Amino acid sequence: MSTTLRPHDLIWLNARDALEDVTESWVDTVWHSGLPVVVRRDVDAQGRIPVGVRGMKRDQRAAGWVKAGAVVRVCSPESLVDPLALLRSPFISQPPVQVALLLAQQTWPWTWGITGSTGYALATGIPVIHAASDLDLLIRAPQPLSREALGTWQQQLTAGLCRADTQVDTPRGGFALNEWLRDGKALLKTSQGPRLVSDPWSREE
Repeated sequence: MSTTLRPHDLIWLNARDALEDVTESWVDTVWHSGLPVVVRRDVDAQGRIPVGVRGMKRDQRAAGWVKAGAVVRVCSPESLVDPLALLRSPFISQPPVQVALLLAQQTWPWTWGITGSTGYALATGIPVIHAASDLDLLIRAPQPLSREALGTWQQQLTAGLCRADTQVDTPRGGFALNEWLRDGKALLKTSQGPRLVSDPWSREE
């Protein structure tokens, strides 16, 4: 696969044993190669892709690694925001999907996508969301974005049908939008670990 993988992408693997260095025992009973794993932030000396495995329960999360050659399919968060696809989704009655549809019917000055349990459900058809589920969103921000525009986005979510959290993805790492808008600072998640910054796009911080 020649696609450049990014954190939050869902990927499918060609074999059960393509998943390496996972220590949690529940993975053996729950995960198989028909289910995707999610790309996470980390660095491997061998050049492998850092991934996370999702179980059926909220506390079932495991970290592992895969070689690039094992990836057979990729689903990016931004590929899940097509309004027609959301309308046709078996989960359209669930509040997180309704909020996502509302956002998808508007024009935004950035690329965005759906992550977390809602993204997983939309990508796989597996019912891992319910009426009380959160909506996890991702904004791709290779260049700095205006605080005003991001504030407008956040206002829509605050008045929504469910709790919604947005992660903003910059070339330096990812940060929580509500935290940055509220405090003027945010914990930037990088491949080398978290850092507290006021400008998530700055190389200097």
